[in-house]
Amino acid sequence: MFESPLTFRVDDLTGDATRALVAFHLAGMHDSSPPESVHALDVDGLRHPSVTFWSAWIDDEIAGIGALKALDPADAAEQRGELKSMRVHDRFRGRGVGRAILRHLMAQAVARGMTSLWLETGTPDDFLPARRLYESEGFVECGPFGDYAFDPFSVFMTRRLP
Repeated sequence: MFESPLTFRVDDLTGDATRALVAFHLAGMHDSSPPESVHALDVDGLRHPSVTFWSAWIDDEIAGIGALKALDPADAAEQRGELKSMRVHDRFRGRGVGRAILRHLMAQAVARGMTSLWLETGTPDDFLPARRLYESEGFVECGPFGDYAFDPFSVFMTRRLP
């Protein structure tokens, strides 16, 4: 696990470490998928009012990032959320940071009254660890949602929340 506690910060995306990890995440998405199949948000997209972005830290080092996007207007009967831009810094991979980020985002969604979470991830083997993580936390494959369309490089998943 972690030698020091993992702490989460709502992040305004102005810090160099955060921006560097977002850029690294986007570069990785473009390395693994054709451009039309990259659905990761850039810094401007992560600053949209419907998105809350967190960075995860161990001491003074960024360990990972993740975002929660509201899919429905506040007055909608159902409140759904989408997981966006989950990434663990390579230095912290294999130590439970990804699961901790996922559980933090799920807890935040529940606290906001969301009834379900949705996500899009890739089909190439590079994405297999992410798909296994999501499955281990109760996510199941589904069809495209929101503005997504069928894409052979995408896997769509969802999970009901308590």
